[in-house]
Amino acid sequence: MTLGRRIIQPPHPADWRKTMSKSDKPSSQETHQESDELPSLTFLEMLGSVLSAAFGVQSQRNRERDFSRGKARHFILMGIAFTACFVLTIVLVVKLVLAQLT
Repeated sequence: MTLGRRIIQPPHPADWRKTMSKSDKPSSQETHQESDELPSLTFLEMLGSVLSAAFGVQSQRNRERDFSRGKARHFILMGIAFTACFVLTIVLVVKLVLAQLT
């Protein structure tokens, strides 16, 4: 005896337009107001998020905060700066250790 599988297909794009009324559609003014209400992240909040993301210990709450209030280019720049500082620190530590050995 085999179990039958039922394939669920998404509704046709024209179908959802018929069922969605004008009151259900968010206006551009409403979405613009929602984004204006949220304050942007501070430098320390972004730094904390970049550091915790680098070590893989970011909490769910902070990740949701970052996606709702942060800007991608800020996180990209902070990530590049953190990576450069991290690599330079490793290079300097290795040079200091090698200098002490010789």
